Amino acid sequence: MTSVQDSLIFGNIFSTRESAAVWSDKTRTQCYLAFEGALAKAQARLGIIPQHAADQIIKFCLDIRNVDFDDLRKQTELIGYPVLGLVKQLVKHVNAIEPGLGEYAHWGATTQDVTDTATVIQLWDTLSLFEKTLESIIASLRGLAEKHKATPMAARSNLQHAVPMSFGFKLARLLATFLRHRDRLKDVETRLTVLEFSGAAGTLASLPPTEDHPLLGLECQRELAKDLNLKVPEIAWHTERDRIAEFGSLCAMLSSTCAKFALDVKLMTQTEIGEVSEPYVPHRGSSSTMPQKRNPISCAYITAMTSTVRHLSTALFEAMLEDHERSTGPWEIEWIVLPQLSTLTHATLKHTADLLAGLEVHEDAMRRNLDISNGQIVSEAVMMGLGPTMGRQYAHDVVYDLCRRSSTENKHLLDLLCENEEIAKKMSREDLAKLCDPRNYLGYSELMVQRVLKLADEPRPERKASLV
Repeated sequence: MTSVQDSLIFGNIFSTRESAAVWSDKTRTQCYLAFEGALAKAQARLGIIPQHAADQIIKFCLDIRNVDFDDLRKQTELIGYPVLGLVKQLVKHVNAIEPGLGEYAHWGATTQDVTDTATVIQLWDTLSLFEKTLESIIASLRGLAEKHKATPMAARSNLQHAVPMSFGFKLARLLATFLRHRDRLKDVETRLTVLEFSGAAGTLASLPPTEDHPLLGLECQRELAKDLNLKVPEIAWHTERDRIAEFGSLCAMLSSTCAKFALDVKLMTQTEIGEVSEPYVPHRGSSSTMPQKRNPISCAYITAMTSTVRHLSTALFEAMLEDHERSTGPWEIEWIVLPQLSTLTHATLKHTADLLAGLEVHEDAMRRNLDISNGQIVSEAVMMGLGPTMGRQYAHDVVYDLCRRSSTENKHLLDLLCENEEIAKKMSREDLAKLCDPRNYLGYSELMVQRVLKLADEPRPERKASLV
């Protein structure tokens, strides 16, 4: 075991069974076979290869058990690419049925056509997993934001109390971000799900025009794309890797949003704050020596995986620097990075979904923390309330001095405001008390939450999935 994602112990923490299955040798090879079978089917329709050859090629490609994986491993080690080893097995199998018939397999295609198309299918299936988990995250956030849209808590700036807000407002900001990510995912999917079938240098010269089919190569490309449920490329993209790099960017953004939330949760679970807790499971996050500990272990995993995802995603930008029409090395970066990137990102999303589904919210602690500054958290409200009669800047300076006294003398700001003769002449204690109540200074928190909830409730179009 050289990767923690393949570990018997850690595999289900830093990966998921679903995403690991998408990037397995078996699935990748099935994608190769899907390409070869669909190519034979399309070419038989166009009269490029005999129908009986296509029938035998398709029959081989429909059953993964026809593949000798040990031989495929040896051929890959020898040749450097798995596609040619697989094609050799396909040709040999069909030739055994009728000599020469297998030579029609892989007609006009090149190794990278098969590899890139298989990668696109695997990435499409990965995006399906992402989207499903995103929907779970969005549903949990929607419920929490609705429930806590008016639950007051302290907003924090530079790790210090800023002004009051609602906990629902904090969650709705995160919800809005994930809604944007859902849109981004669809955008990436639109640009990503494109066939690669262009031949040796991308010109499709291997399928020249015929009298009956003056655009034979392009017709074959269109038919193959249709059979694989992919879009037709506007031009070859063998060494134009922006589609793949964009997938990496999406992974980095998705996981970084998860990590931002995890960071906030970690800070809010500190003993001195205690505003939220990770879902309770007996002994989860336990310490071997401190029985009282309940460590935010899901947040720790999210943080570690996100950092790794960001680093891996940058490698895909390195892979964009490919020479001429076939690269010497950068392409293989994708083979190394994409399985790790995909499984880590899906695991990060799953941990986040589970964290949100069972998040424990401690409203009493939020209220207690609002009060620990003796009213100073609403100093802006007091300043703005006094501004019309005292002038905003003058009011700022007066309230600033009273806040300093509140800290040094451990007195409530309301009492100090009432003791100030100048302020007492302009505002009653009752009015000052209203200004000093954090619940009265939530701004438009609730209205903004409702805006985001409305966006979350908008109907979504049904999505297509890969056919493989």
